[in-house]
Amino acid sequence: MAESKYLVVVQFLRELIQKEEVKVGEYLPSENDLCSRFSVTRTTVRRAMDQLMKEGFIEKQHGRGSRVRERRKSLGLLTVKGFSEAVGSNVQTEILQKPVLIQSKPPFTFLKGDTIESEFCIYFERLRKVNDIPVMIEKNWVPGVSLSGLIDSEFVDGSFFKTLSRDFQIEIIGSEHILRAESANSKIAALLNLQNGSPVLHISVKFSTSNPDIHIFSELYCNTTQFPVGNSYYMNQ
Repeated sequence: MAESKYLVVVQFLRELIQKEEVKVGEYLPSENDLCSRFSVTRTTVRRAMDQLMKEGFIEKQHGRGSRVRERRKSLGLLTVKGFSEAVGSNVQTEILQKPVLIQSKPPFTFLKGDTIESEFCIYFERLRKVNDIPVMIEKNWVPGVSLSGLIDSEFVDGSFFKTLSRDFQIEIIGSEHILRAESANSKIAALLNLQNGSPVLHISVKFSTSNPDIHIFSELYCNTTQFPVGNSYYMNQ
């Protein structure tokens, strides 16, 4: 019973944050309020808060309570930090393909022995710019699910991950990357304002989420001439 009450509190608070009913920088309900609302002990509430802190949702402020924090958990080489947030305000996004449901090319194979069979997937494609300079083409697939509200919708603050969190309560919890140096074909070169055959950084990314049945696959083609990709510059948001 204590275990289930703890999880109920965690889920309630997590959804408050995901749905932005409590925004970044704002404080969660007090321990007293939560104890009264769920008829639980302070120990149960504090356990729930500790779990949210481990997940990166909150930070504790001595004498003031638990405040919602901006989630920037590092995921290996890159981060889940949004492109616009990482680079600044001079970011432009050109939609090359709005989210659509397409027949996928099964199987999705990312790493050896890691294959996902799927008949359909959600696909979208974008061109990201900084100060009007094209820096990255991103192609994204979400196989095996039909998030109908995502099709032809506007992303929250232009962020795919924020949209998953607020509208679907799905969090990105990990990622794997494969990096390759390649020569740009004519289409990629034209979009990135490069000469045909110029070097580009090709990054394949597989994201795992809080829903074990949902993975996200991305193919990124980056012009790193002026904007290198690293821990502070993850561009797939």
